[in-house]
Amino acid sequence: MRIARRSVSRTAASSMVVAAALALVGIQAAGQTASAVTAKASSVVTCTTANTALTVTEASRPINHLLLKATNTGTKPCYAYSAPFLRAGADAQAPLPWAEETTPQSVLTLEPGQSAYAGITTSSPDGEGGYTTKTLGVIFVDRNGNSTDKEKTLKLPNSGIFFNSAAVVTYWQDNAADALAW
Repeated sequence: MRIARRSVSRTAASSMVVAAALALVGIQAAGQTASAVTAKASSVVTCTTANTALTVTEASRPINHLLLKATNTGTKPCYAYSAPFLRAGADAQAPLPWAEETTPQSVLTLEPGQSAYAGITTSSPDGEGGYTTKTLGVIFVDRNGNSTDKEKTLKLPNSGIFFNSAAVVTYWQDNAADALAW
């Protein structure tokens, strides 16, 4: 009987040693994975007018919409946070409001050469007032929702676009169809 108990005890002890070793290896591997994720995250920068190329085009559908495209021209991935601050014309007093219903589930990461899109509703029949402008000022935002850097001024198509109080901009989307679908 004693021999059987010792055998069971030794087996149990060996199993515990193996389990502890595997747990230690797992913890070390998790630490290495976390380090790799942290290193990758620290190499991602915020998208700004300095590391992206911006274009604005008039959408054929829906009417009264523009499509803003931001392409990462840098050498590192960049985060396109929230939505851009847009100034419709040099005399605009405030940026266009963001269409809150277009908030994505996560921050958009642009690898070098990839693009993000924002749809802009310029006017609607139920909007008030209005004016035609030839320029659109674009400023990116950081993770806290603050402006990142200098404004990039883009020329609007067709010698100017009409904006009224219904004008809004979507959050950054990973494709043009989603940016214009709302």
